[in-house]
Amino acid sequence: MSASDPSIEYATSTELWKRLDSYVIGPETATLSFPARLARENRWEADFTSRVICEYKRFCYLAVTAGQEVTPSDAVDQAWHLHLTYSRDYWGEYCEEILQCDLHHGPTAGGAAEKSRFYDQYAETLELYEDAFGETAPPDIWPAAQRRFGRDPKGIRVNPDDVMVLERRVAILGAFGWIALGVGIAVVVGVIF
Repeated sequence: MSASDPSIEYATSTELWKRLDSYVIGPETATLSFPARLARENRWEADFTSRVICEYKRFCYLAVTAGQEVTPSDAVDQAWHLHLTYSRDYWGEYCEEILQCDLHHGPTAGGAAEKSRFYDQYAETLELYEDAFGETAPPDIWPAAQRRFGRDPKGIRVNPDDVMVLERRVAILGAFGWIALGVGIAVVVGVIF
């Protein structure tokens, strides 16, 4: 299936998508725009942030048209959370004029049953995405359900001025380097004394 298949009407040709695609989130006169704030809060590059915003709009399209509950990727959920803080924009313009319905955010109640429900729902969302847009969701924004609900990190906020974040692999290799250095110094000191 290809998004260029003329025999299939994809989401991108609908009136709802046209409204979503042209919509700019947040006040255009703000010194710190919605994309800039989203990038800053998540430490994303501008290009990736723009792509996440597009995927957020695609998720909202699915939420309105799918006829069933859908689950966002973590990155899309970050965009949704931030958009909700722009409450006048979200409820007054986005839901009312663009989506033309209310779109509520329903977090999980927790537990194994909820995890299973959201896992299945997310996997179905990825299938709905492909049906609606004629292409698979970009995996760097929409990872497979196994990663989204298994390995993806749980969100925590840290101040980068207070901490240093290293990949686990780099930290382990660095620790071995320090151990080897310590052993080498101990050997040298032992030989000298």
